[in-house]
Amino acid sequence: MVEQNLLLLLVLTPFISAALAATLPVQSRNAETWLAGLTMALALVILAVLAPAVTGGGKVIRHVEWASTIGLDLTFRIDGFAWLFMVLVAGIGMLVLVYARYYMAPEDPVPRLYAFLLCFAGSMAGLILSGNIIMLVVFWELTSLVSFLLIGYWHHRQDARDGARMALIVTASGGLCLMLAMILLGQIVGSYDLDEVLAAGERITSHRLYPIALILFLLGAFTKSAQFPFHFWLPNAMAAPTPVSSYLHSATMVKAGVFLLLRFHPALGGTDEWFQLVTGAGLITLLIGAFVALFKHDLKGLLAYSTISHLGLITALAGIGTPLAIMAAVFHIVNHAVFKASLFMAAGIIDHETGTRDMRRLSGLARAMPVTATLAIIASGAMAGVPLLNGFLSKEMFFEATYVWNNGSPIDNAAPYVAVLAAALGAAYSLRFIVTVFFGPPARDLPHEPHEPPALMRLPVFVLVAACLCVGIAPHALLGGWLENAGIALLGDDLPEFSLKIWHGVNPALVMSVIAMILGIAIYLVPRRWIDRGEEGLGLLSLVAFGPAFEAMLQFLTQRLPRSLLRIANAPGLQAQMRVMVLIGMAAAFLSLQPLEWNISPPPIGARELVFVLLWLIGGTCAIGAAWQAKYHRFAALILTGGAGLVTCTTFVWLSAPDLAVTQLLVEIATTALLLLGLRWLPKRDEEIAADETPRARFRRLRDLLIAVTCGGGMTAIALAVLLTRPGNSVGDWFLRHSYVEGGGTNVVNVILVDFRAFDTFGEIAVLAIVGLTVYALLRRFRPAPESVSRPRPQREAEEQALEAYLFIPAILMQWLFAPIIALSAYLFFRGHDLPGGGFAAGVTFAIGLLLQYVASNVRWIEARLTILPVRWMGVGLIISASVGTGSWIFGAPFLTTHYRYLDLPLIGKVPASTAMLFDLGVFAAVVGAIVLVLIAIAHQSLRIAPRARNTEPEETL
Repeated sequence: MVEQNLLLLLVLTPFISAALAATLPVQSRNAETWLAGLTMALALVILAVLAPAVTGGGKVIRHVEWASTIGLDLTFRIDGFAWLFMVLVAGIGMLVLVYARYYMAPEDPVPRLYAFLLCFAGSMAGLILSGNIIMLVVFWELTSLVSFLLIGYWHHRQDARDGARMALIVTASGGLCLMLAMILLGQIVGSYDLDEVLAAGERITSHRLYPIALILFLLGAFTKSAQFPFHFWLPNAMAAPTPVSSYLHSATMVKAGVFLLLRFHPALGGTDEWFQLVTGAGLITLLIGAFVALFKHDLKGLLAYSTISHLGLITALAGIGTPLAIMAAVFHIVNHAVFKASLFMAAGIIDHETGTRDMRRLSGLARAMPVTATLAIIASGAMAGVPLLNGFLSKEMFFEATYVWNNGSPIDNAAPYVAVLAAALGAAYSLRFIVTVFFGPPARDLPHEPHEPPALMRLPVFVLVAACLCVGIAPHALLGGWLENAGIALLGDDLPEFSLKIWHGVNPALVMSVIAMILGIAIYLVPRRWIDRGEEGLGLLSLVAFGPAFEAMLQFLTQRLPRSLLRIANAPGLQAQMRVMVLIGMAAAFLSLQPLEWNISPPPIGARELVFVLLWLIGGTCAIGAAWQAKYHRFAALILTGGAGLVTCTTFVWLSAPDLAVTQLLVEIATTALLLLGLRWLPKRDEEIAADETPRARFRRLRDLLIAVTCGGGMTAIALAVLLTRPGNSVGDWFLRHSYVEGGGTNVVNVILVDFRAFDTFGEIAVLAIVGLTVYALLRRFRPAPESVSRPRPQREAEEQALEAYLFIPAILMQWLFAPIIALSAYLFFRGHDLPGGGFAAGVTFAIGLLLQYVASNVRWIEARLTILPVRWMGVGLIISASVGTGSWIFGAPFLTTHYRYLDLPLIGKVPASTAMLFDLGVFAAVVGAIVLVLIAIAHQSLRIAPRARNTEPEETL
């Protein structure tokens, strides 16, 4: 149980630390570094504790029930593969966070950066450890969202905004495809549990939906790991700060796609479709990335395309899918993360200390920065696959996998040659990076005089480069056991015999490696002017750069296509656009309902039904009249809307739904009063224009009325068809049988709201709070009509005195009613679980009591005697409801599980008690806060215009 709780802590800790980091002062760089570093260190400690449990194929699973009926549970699992990946996320993350302390400028908002990085680490942890494939996609999309914030960290720069937008659109779109794939896999297997999906490989690959699921799955993986043709977004993400690039593009975000390919290989791999699509895309990406990297002049641009190339290498290995290829892919994930993180940090140091990343301006930095040069040269050697470095070993395994696996297809035959050519290009751009930047004459006219950075800024690079050396010299001692655990987690009993050692004798892989190194040196010796002109002059990169095509497509979809459709629809205004949308929706509904058989026998009609029809004729007339009068007679439209609401309330009573009737009546009172208060500040309608309405305007209103009546009638017909053709047992019968037995209440409606569907209710009160804040924000910017502000003081005072005299008796009655209304609110609240009432009805009643006080008295008078802080009411309400929901986790129950029992109180006897009442208390507070916030925003208009009105008074009135 301790290990399971540690697993949950491993996911939650980064998010908690991110919230804390965001609250620290802007200049607290050291505190941010300590907080973030200790968070990553704690993750490493937890992983060390969990290490014995994942050895030899073991795994730890923590299951938290969430929405079990639809297969959504918070299940976290860790095995050898996930453990190794988490070590990369936490270990490199800790080094990046220390590096960021010295890289970021004093004026940069460091708390925001550290909060985003910690949140990203938590998202990656959730993705890696998720045992539910739907929740895996949730964390997957969360990484896309947080990476958008990280790439656009310097949002004042256009390139950062463009890169963040491009990354979000591409990766989030792939995430939607991945969601569809996971839903299909869940339907094929009958479960969303990851272990069950991985164990159902034969059933999935033989299913008729397998090709569709595979394509959708690969779209998600390819977009995240920047595989061809989606590779263009990753170089544009280099506008992010270097710590972000080092973290996202070495150990986290871009590795998520290849992680998914390896994780789901047992379920989706092993078929011709998998091999052709995955291996083909991987080899193309491998070659394109290496080719473009050779011509890049920007240090981070070169490293970005080399990352694309290495991701293609890993993807190709996942596509080959042999046990040896899978082991090589896992090994190269580790090696690439280590040397690429160090290279990004070295590039950041060069940029930080010289003021530029342009390789055409850099030269001879080994003299001014000997330590940084040494570290960068070793890391570049690892990237090129030089012996005695970690990159050499996984490159050898890649060569062996491409050489051994050959079933005669064109991709198989081409794989060894593509591998050698890409490795040669990798050696060439690594050699170019080393020679161009660190050797040659000293660079002149640099923005800054180059010098070594602080020792602690070099420390993360030193640690990573030392890991490259140690793994390259003693690979089996350092990584052999953990690679074996990862292999068992992915392959099970098919784990191959592999040997991590430097010398395997003269074999095809060694020969391929030697050829690649010699060819790479030859490519580098190509006249430099060809390489220098490759990016700009010769236009070679335009053949593989899909960024401009993406921008053109985006512009077409967001600008040209909508404008064309708008011209076709001839809808220049908002009303015309809404009319087109309604007509399209009506046509789509009509066409979809045509195949249905409408064999509905009409119910018997008696006097009772005729009265009900007459009632709704009145309600429909009120609704149509309100729509007709809304343009020029707002008050009449409001009264007619209230009439339609009262008919709805009467209908609820007629159909034996008193709880809904009470709620409807209270909502009608509150909304009508708020709308009446708001009408005061709107400009008056021109009665002459209303009376002189043109025939064309009358025709337009009549046309819109007919469209509305047709759509309303269609919705009524659909509702009647559903009601008259439903089966004998409905979901309502189930609620009637189980509301008391399982929810502890006889008021079925309230039990549904606070127990059976409490999660929906929690979402609704959250939306209500957001709406209240939005209305308040809009009303703060609202400026009343001039006639409401610029009236002369004598006229205004006369109107106020007449109003006070007219409302003198009603105002006293409203003040007297405050206490009874509060008592009524409490009565409705406490009886809500068994009788009509509840938190929502009680909250609206309480808000009506406050509303009457604002209507009866002066705003200053009421607020001097009664202080209301509606934002705190909403916040407290949401916290109470969420706390009640999460409290059930303590007892091992799903979120928002209700507990009820009878309490034996002295002198009173047994009294029913339920945790749903506490949840209802949160609903009550949120409803009161939202309504009162809107009320205060409207009422304060009079306070805001008072100074303006005084400033417009003539001199003689002062």
